Amino acid sequence: MDFLSVILTSLLSVLALFLIAKLMGHKQMSQLDFFDYITGITIGSIAAELATELENPWQPLVAMVIYGGIAFLLSVLTGKFHRMRKYVNGTPTIIMNNGKLYRENMKKAKLDLSEFMVMCRQAGYFDINSIQTAVFEYNGRLSILPVCDQRPVNPSDMNLMPAPDTIFTEVIMDGRILDENLHRMGLDSKWLEQQLKTNGYRNAKEIFLGICDENHNLSLFTGK
Repeated sequence: MDFLSVILTSLLSVLALFLIAKLMGHKQMSQLDFFDYITGITIGSIAAELATELENPWQPLVAMVIYGGIAFLLSVLTGKFHRMRKYVNGTPTIIMNNGKLYRENMKKAKLDLSEFMVMCRQAGYFDINSIQTAVFEYNGRLSILPVCDQRPVNPSDMNLMPAPDTIFTEVIMDGRILDENLHRMGLDSKWLEQQLKTNGYRNAKEIFLGICDENHNLSLFTGK
């Protein structure tokens, strides 16, 4: 009976955690701010307790619902009232600008010089002289604006007007034809089979990945 209770409470905790995560949105699983980080850890801890609580499983379940409800409420309030964002999420902090490092701002952001250098290198800037502005975001990431002569060249800088990019859609995955995607593009399996023969393939099983753009240009990749 105890073994069955563990199974049931574990399933209950997984279901509750899934529903709360869906309520809080994808931000909880990607770029976390300070409150999301705390909430995520707490809810995870309560879910683990719920999975093994056999006598009173409703107590940790209620706690999970309360934490999830508070997180959802704060998300709604910060969306409507912009002034609340700086108190709940924090504000971006300028760490470097025009070749000058702001030591006081680094202290406020709890960021030391070694960590700053590591984050610059992770962003691809091994020479901080190539950085115009560095901003430490409230989610713990560093946003960097390079100096003018270090930024990538844009087509507009060369007076070029390239054709707009198109979205590629998967039509073959793991040797299997995705008929639904083909139909959505106005194509069918006969068209695809003809394209495969034209490119020297007998059937879709030889293709690991096949993608097609809006102009019906097909790109095929074989697995090794």
